[in-house]
Amino acid sequence: MNKPWLKHYPAGVPAEVATDLYPSLLALFDESFKKHAALPAYRFMGQVITFAQLDAFSRALAAWLQAQPLVRGDRVALMMPNVPQYPIAVAAVLRAGFVVVNVNPLYTPRELEHQLKDSGAKAIVVLENFAAVLQQVLPSVPTKTVLVAAMGDMLGLLKGAIVNHVVRKVRKLAPAWRIPGAVRFKDALAQGQKLSLKPAALGPDDIAVLQYTGGTTGVSKGAVLLHRNLVANLLQSEAWYQPALGKIPAGEQITTVCALPIYHIFGFNTNMMLGIRMGGCNILVANPRDLPALFKDLAGQRFHSFPAVNTLFNAIANHPDFNKVDWSALKISVGGGMAVQSATARLWLEKTGCPIVEGYGLSETSPSATCNPVDSPTYTGTIGLPLPSTELVLLDDAGQQVPPGTPGEIAIRGPQVMAGYWQRPDETAKVMTADGFFRTGDVGTVDERGYFRIVDRKKDMILVSGFNVYPNEVEDVITQMNGVLECAAVGIADAKAGEAVKVVVVRKDPALTEADIRAFCEANLTGYKRPKVVEFRTELPKTPVGKILRRELRDAA
Repeated sequence: MNKPWLKHYPAGVPAEVATDLYPSLLALFDESFKKHAALPAYRFMGQVITFAQLDAFSRALAAWLQAQPLVRGDRVALMMPNVPQYPIAVAAVLRAGFVVVNVNPLYTPRELEHQLKDSGAKAIVVLENFAAVLQQVLPSVPTKTVLVAAMGDMLGLLKGAIVNHVVRKVRKLAPAWRIPGAVRFKDALAQGQKLSLKPAALGPDDIAVLQYTGGTTGVSKGAVLLHRNLVANLLQSEAWYQPALGKIPAGEQITTVCALPIYHIFGFNTNMMLGIRMGGCNILVANPRDLPALFKDLAGQRFHSFPAVNTLFNAIANHPDFNKVDWSALKISVGGGMAVQSATARLWLEKTGCPIVEGYGLSETSPSATCNPVDSPTYTGTIGLPLPSTELVLLDDAGQQVPPGTPGEIAIRGPQVMAGYWQRPDETAKVMTADGFFRTGDVGTVDERGYFRIVDRKKDMILVSGFNVYPNEVEDVITQMNGVLECAAVGIADAKAGEAVKVVVVRKDPALTEADIRAFCEANLTGYKRPKVVEFRTELPKTPVGKILRRELRDAA
């Protein structure tokens, strides 16, 4: 296969990576925990957790999980923002021989119920701020083992108590909940320390993570990521980072700002897992939307790497507190999750001196498939070159490669590509080619150097701040309202989020208002899926067979 991109790799980046160095993530964890034992793995609210502590805490929690009514391969859901309990729980679940199911903590009861039922999660670790939502769905899901964490769990006795008091009583961020039999995270750790962990014999083809992603059907599906998929993507990303890592002063630990949510595959692998692999420290940011708190977290800290979505880069660069942070050590700014806008890239380079290198990937590719060279002096406007051991082709609707210079659907083959969708062979068959390429639904072009560029999306997916929103799901929710005859959801340009959701509604009941629709969406859709614009019409544009013409609505918008 012709791979023109290999000629344009930075010096020192290999064409192929030996992705079979570790039989599973467990072997990679064990090596890193020993090698970097004394170094800080996480900084959170002024508290440090070392790799040795991450090792000990996760070992104790894994032993506790093994003592529950769970068997090898059972799914364990994790529903938390960026708090130290998250990486501890990830390592614990995998070390115990179970499968991680990442859950967005802002999910509504309807969304959470679907994911817990679909994954068959037998256990869940949830931050108490979201326990009231879990409580509502527990009677109808298979999840019976419930661990409840509190924001201050890992901050020491005094500071932890103060933080928990502020969260519960002052800011009222933890609504009242009652879950009989629920165990506190700290109690599970204490009990687990008295138990011994039985090593899980896991291999490359065992499932490590179910990463839920939207689908063209509107139903959220679990991308099955095997241990070998995630190990491969870590080693590919580490190899790609080398030119920038060489600019970090010798003996200085790489420190990364972790403002991406760890439950999202971008933050999961690029921050948490890559941090473990490289012995790096992650500065955990619990709520990146709280910019004053983020600047306070970063003040006085020296950091080298900052992966983020365009909206966050833009908000930070335009914030009045920008200069309160020392940006002088920043060597890598990786943009992903959504298109990086050229105006944001220009401003970021001007203010930090560190260009944003845009990458591309999906939940189905663990996630990284392409990236611009990390030593690029400027923003290129492309999604970069395929990573080592990765092939990209452009296909037409019949699955044939398109002629040079012609746009086609981006298809990806490599060791990071998922095994398929969880218990959905029909959906897997739609996206996988006979020769192992994953069809992304994104339409792109490639230049003579092998740089790829996204020009359109084949799917009707809407990308809001790096999160997939599928119109079918939004439409399905809104059409459940008595006063709605039909509706269509489309993406519209949005200066902050890249895209926002617009719904066009045909009323059955003329008394139905925009406020009614917004209230219903608030109860049934998490924030980024809710419509920013609601428009009423007497009819929707349709094809002769009655299919709604979303593209026509998009063009009109």
